[in-house]
Formats: sequence, structure tokens, C-alpha cells
Amino acid sequence: MVRVDRNVLTDPVRLEAVELYRLLLPVSPMPMDALAALAARLLAAPMAGLTLLGDGEEFISAAHGLPEPLCGQRRLSQNYSLCKYVVSADHVLAVTDMRDGGDPELSSHPLLTEYGVRSFLSVPVRDAQDRPIGALTVLDTEPRRWSDENTTQLLEVEKLLRPPTETPARSTVIAALDSAALLDSVQQALAAVDVRGTVVGFNTSAERLLGFDRTEIYGRHLDECLMPAYNDQPVGEALVRLFARPPAWPVRRPISLRHRDGHRILVDAAITVVHGAAGALACVFITDLSGQRAAEERAEHSDSFLSALLDSLAVGVLACDAGGDIVVLNRALREIHGFPDTEDVPEDYGSIVDGFLYDADHRPMPWADTPLMRARAGEVVRDADIVVEVPGHRSRTFAVTAQPIVGRDGLRRGAVSVAHEVTALRRVEQFRACHLRVEQAFKGAATVAEAAPRVLEAVVTTLGWPAAELFLIDEISGELQAAGHWCVDGFEAGNFFGHTPVKGLGVTGRVWQTGRPVWVPEIAADANLSTPFERERVDICLRNGIHTVIAVPVTDGDSLLGVLTCYAGAAEDLENLLTVLLDGVAAQIGVFVALRRAQELARQLARAQDDFISLVGHELRTPLTSIAVHAGVLAEDGARFDDDSRQSVDAIARNAADLQTIISTLLELAGLDSGHLPLTIAPVDLAGVIDEAVAAAAEHIAAHDVRLLTDVPDGVVVEGDAARLREVLRDLLSNAVKYSPDGGEIRVGLRLDADMAELRITDEGIGTPVEERERVFDRFYRGRNVRHHGTHGHGLGLSLARTIVQLHGGTIRLLDHAPTGTAVVVRLPQRHA
Repeated sequence: MVRVDRNVLTDPVRLEAVELYRLLLPVSPMPMDALAALAARLLAAPMAGLTLLGDGEEFISAAHGLPEPLCGQRRLSQNYSLCKYVVSADHVLAVTDMRDGGDPELSSHPLLTEYGVRSFLSVPVRDAQDRPIGALTVLDTEPRRWSDENTTQLLEVEKLLRPPTETPARSTVIAALDSAALLDSVQQALAAVDVRGTVVGFNTSAERLLGFDRTEIYGRHLDECLMPAYNDQPVGEALVRLFARPPAWPVRRPISLRHRDGHRILVDAAITVVHGAAGALACVFITDLSGQRAAEERAEHSDSFLSALLDSLAVGVLACDAGGDIVVLNRALREIHGFPDTEDVPEDYGSIVDGFLYDADHRPMPWADTPLMRARAGEVVRDADIVVEVPGHRSRTFAVTAQPIVGRDGLRRGAVSVAHEVTALRRVEQFRACHLRVEQAFKGAATVAEAAPRVLEAVVTTLGWPAAELFLIDEISGELQAAGHWCVDGFEAGNFFGHTPVKGLGVTGRVWQTGRPVWVPEIAADANLSTPFERERVDICLRNGIHTVIAVPVTDGDSLLGVLTCYAGAAEDLENLLTVLLDGVAAQIGVFVALRRAQELARQLARAQDDFISLVGHELRTPLTSIAVHAGVLAEDGARFDDDSRQSVDAIARNAADLQTIISTLLELAGLDSGHLPLTIAPVDLAGVIDEAVAAAAEHIAAHDVRLLTDVPDGVVVEGDAARLREVLRDLLSNAVKYSPDGGEIRVGLRLDADMAELRITDEGIGTPVEERERVFDRFYRGRNVRHHGTHGHGLGLSLARTIVQLHGGTIRLLDHAPTGTAVVVRLPQRHA
């Protein structure tokens, strides 16, 4: 803890020594400002100062990098003094962080609060009697730990600051000093010139900086060797003015000097006039600025690049220093808050945003709990959701990541946070969850009435609304009728639900009439709801705390199926977003309703088709049997007819037989589909079934001159109906033979694949177009290439084969068989379900 000892500060002997040294230091052989700069450079600090502590004020004898308001008058109020603590303690004082060091005296010091000084190292400056008269201090705007080496370096520089006194003993000592050795020990470059501009002094540091050896530069004019350039003014005139009116303090100027190899070096020159036995000399302490200028240019380039980079980012970037003050606020974040691009960062940024930040559960988030402030305290925050609700702007959600900024010394320098907008993503996630709940509700329901409550519950709980209602158009009457509703617990439904909408009136009725969504943000203020029916519905809504109503059409393509109506307890303003959500739900409802109606229609059509086939089959069988019998009798007496008559009788018999086959197949299909002709399940040896089918087709195969090759292993057994499976093989072989060219080849293969038996029949025939391979299994459908070839058939064989295979739990499909032909693949499970 620092302290101020008034007895030490007001000691008259000490104050007398201060006044003496105020006179001696300006005429010291070494420029005080240059030595302050040396101290700052040795300790890599931005500021340094030599101060003498008087009675009630502090005198600045040397300064480097100090703000102009502090050192402009070369004296300060002791309120700004650090020297008073060093003089009071008469000891070295090293402070790591004035703000966070725990010392109330330093944490409120004006150098910290007004000029941002955070750390300093100060050593006492003593007179000849070893009394503390002032301090040599280096200062930094960043927290910093000062090492023992730093202290040693500063004490060595302080020794150089002790000027000679007027006492004989001191004069003798000073006169005995080797001034050349002393100047060579100074790390700053020094050149001395006489009134004519001739170089008479040049230390070792100057040799290293400018490349000249002192033996080759002594006695030469400045214009012949160093060629100084200062505002295009002649050096001689500047020297005349300098010696004519020597400055009380060293004059500092940026100039450029010529290096021995010819290139120019930008330097900072601290010039003072010193009087000695050889007359007046201009001593120039030279500081190389080329590295500093390059570093400044690099820093400026880096700053410009960083600023452009930050402003080009679509994410918001916010950074603070160790004290919590905002130092970076990029363009994206300014837009979020509505700040102009040209204004500085508001000093009270935290208090400005404190009122419109919320967490993911929409609880207010104080500035101290934001990710940036948590990171400033040392925490790493990842993907924390923050909701920003700036007055006059839409609500937006951001995923924020923040982390501390740590220096090489391990100290926290501040924190940075990055905010990525996820408003759309969070809404999509919320709406996706709603759609999934709606989908699950439909999956577990057989009817719309059964699904409606769960669907409506998913919608209103997602929106946080109290109630919703679904209306569907009756297919018979064409009227809109209530199909289901849902409300939160505690909602006084009463006569709220179940009313009959009127087309064109009210929110639901207007959607029914127009087929377009209707949004009423405040029903009490809507002038369109003016009829008695509408006012009655408004009163019912208001009594139940309903203020906002949104209704969307339920459609299937261009067909209006119904209306989905939702009710909110408070005014809502996200019309487009909520309409999109409800349109999506309404589309799901529309698909479900249309699917259920289509399924019911398909069942009705299937029943009508089966009834028709059964009726036609039974009605046609008797006359066809009679025709076939009489045609047979006539054929037996064919000797009595001429050739034309016999051909007619044969045609009648042949076509009657075809019709009987078609009717029998149709009745068989109807019986299998309806379950009236059940399968007889037993173990079936597929190899035996294939052999029987091949034997039965032998005559047909021989008539078409095709080769039949089989690859059928024994022991492939499935559970099935042997007779029905023979029918499948018979029809498939018949097709393969029928569509194969003369001399073609048919292959029959059988293999066992896991628990499935696979039968494959390939031919080299005309094949089946890809787009027709599913349709050929439909009743009476025949491919276009078959029709163009004029091949006889009735289009029922593959329909019957698929029905039998599917009743066995298997599959049948057509594939390509390169280069030409068709492959029919039948897969049957070994175990029948």
C-alpha cells in the first residue's frame, strides 16, 4: 500500500536541495529528455519522466512519451504525482496494476482514470547527501510485472542523472571523469558540433547507427558527411538560430541523416546547447525512428486490415479491455443495435444494451451475465443463445461464443465475443419439431377426427397459444363443419368451439370463401368484423381472452378441404412467419385428409370391381358353356359342312375357350384378392415344381424351336402352395417361350439367398420398356411393343403371378437382360408368415 509522509515532503532541507537541482539539471552535460527516452527504451515502456518534488507541486525535469497536458507546463499538481510515494518511502516502487492491485489510493489515481496509466516502476533521485528529491519513473498503459533487471537498469540510468554541484570536491571529481568513456557508455547515439557545423563528437552508438568511424567524421562539416535534412532548411541557418538563443530545454525534431552507405535514416534528434571550456557545442542525441516508423506503418496497416476484416464479417464481433471498456464493435453488431457506423463506441454501452438482452428462455440478461463479461472474468463461453429485442426492430436470436484475451505474461488483457445469428435456424428447429409431432399424430390415427386433437395440440404448444380448431368441408353437403379442437388447461371453452361457420363471415368463413389465409392481429379493433354473427364471435373470443386469430386453408392441390383456425391471447406481429408454419401444418392435414378419402374411394372401387367381375363371371359362364358345348357338337359333325362353315365353327369354339379362360382367371384373381380362395400352405420343393413346369411346357418349347437351360439345385424348400407356384412358373415360362425368337435361349436359375429363395427366368425376346415394367402387372395391360408385334394374349398372366407371389410374402419384378430380352426375378421367403 502506498503512503504519503508529509514530514518528508515538507522537510525544508530537502526542499532546498530540490531548488538547487532545478538549477543544475538543465545545464547538465547530458540532455535530460534524451536520458528519459533512454530509460523508456531500456525498459520497453511507452513513457518515462524525471520529476523533482517541491512544496505543493511537482517539477518535470525530463519527459518521454508523456501526454501533452501533463508535461506542457513542466510542472504538476501533486494530485497527479507518483513521485510523492517514492520520496515518502525513499525506496524503489514497482506497481503491476494500479486498477486491480487492491490499493484504493492507486485505483482512483488521476493518471489511471484520466490517462489510462496501469503500471509503473519508479526509483528515487537523490542529491549529493543521499536525500530523496524526486523520482525517475517509467510508465505503461498495460498491467506489467517489473523484473529485478528492470529495476537495476533504471537505477543505473538514475546515476547518470546526478549533475555536478558547485562544491570544490564535486568539481574535482567531475573534472576527473573521462567524458569520452562516459558518452561511449550511453546506448543512445550522440553527435556534437561546434558553431560552424563541424563534427567534434561522435560516440560508439552513433558509429553503429550511421556507419561512420569517428576518425573519418571528426573535423568534417555536417553537410559533407551526415547531410541532415530538416524541412528543406539549410543546416547553417538552423545552427545560427540555435546558438543565438539556446533553448532552456532540449529541442526535439524528426530529421533524416545520411548513412555511410548512402541510404537515409529517419531519426528523432534531441538538440541542446552545452557550454564548456572549448566554447558552446550543440549536442544531438539521436534516436533511430526507421524501425519505429516501419513498426507504426505495419501497425497502421494491421489496424486498417483488421478493421476492414471485422467490418466485412457477417457475424457481430465485440471486444473489451481488462477494465470492461468496449474497444471493438464491428459493423454487423452496430447494425444489430441500430448504432451509426460513424459514431464512436458508446462509453455506456453496457447500460444501453442492458434492457433488451434475453436468454434462450426469454429471461432478462443483465450486462454482467453476458458472455463477454463472463469471458472477461476468465470463463470460456460457447454457443450461448441470446435473444436481442431492440425497440423498433424485430426479435433476433444469436449464438454467442466468448473467451478471454490473455497476454504472453499470462495476464488477462480483456475478452472478445462473436455473435452468429441463428434466428432462422432456431425457428426452423422449432417448426420442424412441430411438423414432426403433427406427423406422429397422423401416423397413429386412422381418421381425421382421431388425429385432430393431437395435431392441434402440437401447433398451439409450439406457438404458445391457448386454442386451435379444425374445420373440414363435408363431401356430401359441401358445408364447413367442425372436425376437432384443442385448448390448454384452464381455458373456459363453453360455447367457444363447435359453431357452424358462415361462408364469407368471420375469420374462418372468409378463408372458406377466398381460399387464402386471414390474419387479424387485434379482433376488437378489426372493422371488417361488423355483422351480428361476427360481433357475437368477437365477444365470445374476448370473454375467453382471445385477441389474435389466424386461419389458413387446408387444401389438396387446388381443392379446398377445410380451414385451420388458431387463437392467441395477445397481439402478434410475426404474420409471415406464423403463416408459413400454419400453411405447412395445413398442408400436412390436407395430405392426410386426401389420402384417407382416396383410400376409402379405392376400397369402394375395389369392392365395386370385385362385385362387377363376380357378377359378369357368373352371368357369362352359363351362356359361354352352352356356346362351347354346341360348338363342340357342330365340330364333331364337321364332315357335313363345307370348308368355310368348318372354319366358322372352329373360330366359335376357340374364342369361347379364350373367354372361358379370361373369366376363370378373373374369378380366380377376385377370389385370391378377397381371401375366398386361400392358399394351401405346406413345404414345397422348388426344384420339383420347376421340373414339373418345364415338363408341362416341353411341347410348347419344342414348337417354338428354343433351348431351355436350367441351373436348379436340390434342397431349396419354401413354405407355400405348390399348385399356385406351378401356375406362376407355367405363366412365366409360357411368356418366355412366346416372346423368344426361333433358336433363342431361355435360362431358369434358382438359388438360396439368406432366408429367401430367388427364381430367375431369362429370355432373349423383345424385352419390356423400363417405364412399363410395373404396369405390365396390372390386369389387361399389355406393353406397346407386344401389341405392335401382334402377339396374342389377354394381359392377365402376370397379374395372377404377382397376386400369388405377394400372397406368399414374396416379390416379382422385371429386369433388363443384356443384350436383349427380359429377366423375371421372383423372391420367396422360406417361412410363410
